[in-house]
Amino acid sequence: MAFSTRPLFNHTLSSPPLHQPKKQKPVGSQNGYSSGDEAQSLIPEATPQEDYSWVSVIIPFVFPALGGLLFGYDIGATSGATISLTSAELSGTTWFNLTAVQLGLVVSGSLYGALFGSLLVYPIADFLGRRRELITAAALYLLGGLITGCAPGLGVLLVGRLLYGIGIGMAMHGAPLYIAETCPSQIRGTLVSLKELFIVLGILLGYLIGSFQIDAIGGWRYMYGISAPIALLMGIGMWILPPSPRWLLLRAAQGKGSVKEYKEKAVLALSKLRGRPPGDKVSEKQIEETLVTLKSAYADQESEGSLMDIFQGPSLKAFIIAGGLVLFQQITGQPSVLYYAGPILQSAGFSAAADATKVSVIIGLFKFVMTGIAVLKVDDLGRRPLLIVGVSGLALSLFLLSAYYKFLGGFPLVAVASLLLYVGCYQISFGPISWLMVSEIFPLQTRGKGISLAVLTNFGSNALVTFAFSPLKEALGADNLFLLFGAIALISLLFVVLIVPETKGLSLEEIESKILK
Repeated sequence: MAFSTRPLFNHTLSSPPLHQPKKQKPVGSQNGYSSGDEAQSLIPEATPQEDYSWVSVIIPFVFPALGGLLFGYDIGATSGATISLTSAELSGTTWFNLTAVQLGLVVSGSLYGALFGSLLVYPIADFLGRRRELITAAALYLLGGLITGCAPGLGVLLVGRLLYGIGIGMAMHGAPLYIAETCPSQIRGTLVSLKELFIVLGILLGYLIGSFQIDAIGGWRYMYGISAPIALLMGIGMWILPPSPRWLLLRAAQGKGSVKEYKEKAVLALSKLRGRPPGDKVSEKQIEETLVTLKSAYADQESEGSLMDIFQGPSLKAFIIAGGLVLFQQITGQPSVLYYAGPILQSAGFSAAADATKVSVIIGLFKFVMTGIAVLKVDDLGRRPLLIVGVSGLALSLFLLSAYYKFLGGFPLVAVASLLLYVGCYQISFGPISWLMVSEIFPLQTRGKGISLAVLTNFGSNALVTFAFSPLKEALGADNLFLLFGAIALISLLFVVLIVPETKGLSLEEIESKILK
């Protein structure tokens, strides 16, 4: 399968450059990385880069990123809502006395929905397109938030959690695709990682709302219901934005309609995304050259990749990298540490619900700061260095949590420090880098379906770990559970060192030709 290495929408424009591309280092030049011939491939220093203004790329980024913010908000809000919902004084219901299984369903209900959403989107993603997929996700967010906030009983609440989760599954598939396909390649790492910052901003917002509403009767209803207006804003924004030009050209190359019609739509879409006059010559030239590249790529191929194609050749290598990252992202304990931040802090000595939620806000602020550092550095330092340093810190923090529960119980600050270390290291490694590599590592033909499977892997493992945390904690004890997570973190570090490549500075086409072949 021969793809051109010409970057999509990266032809040098005639206007004065606002951002000049940097010279690039050889792929795999980071310390300790070797991947055979791929590691020796060089990124051309004279690769044409697209000149751009930040104004023209921020708007197409913000509204898809709201899908990530709403995902993060669910995590943060659930941390406080579980305390409010199960409190005899604060719940405002007669069904507050939930069993461990029922509480697990409330906490992981949105994740089961996300799992179902990932399955649902697999066969229809290429038909819907990135824009319509995100509009659908916004509608599900809105409906799920309203139903959950107004739920008269546990059954209706779980239905709302499920619908909201389906929105998460669709948004976390469509958002990185839309952002990666519409932004200049030289800032792809920054923007896709910035989407993770929006997830963290959502978590922080959920923590803040939780801290304000934790002492209110029925406060959990407000915690979940506030997501509705944000979802409405996301839907309106995506309705205004054009479809991804790359998706339009892919449909044309796949023979799904008139090439002329799709080409005209792609030119108009790119012009709108870049803030240029409709149908301008620069956009027309970029679209024409990109369409020639895609036609050449599809000349000897079936129109669309099948399920089995993902488990063959370059696609299999991509799935091992992307699937492994999102799997380890979850099974190193991330869902448990985030969703159960409140209960963990309460057990560490912050007995009052308000105390636990206030410390959760501090943790959320710390996550925000550390994610900002990753966003600023990912296109300078690269993916691998951030992963290696961050995952090493994850393992250390999990062993410290285990030590706290084993023999340091008299020092509650150890638990808080361990949580801060955990979230800080997570936010410079697995948090932004996993989703970034998922969005960029798959070959053109199987990108939509490959990302669907990666998202499915992510939310499947997330739901499993979240649901199993309470039963495992009862069976193994918190000390041994965090010890287990720490051992898994060491395995994930080995995976990163031996398997994960460096993609810094490469266009989507160059990733396929230089790393996946």
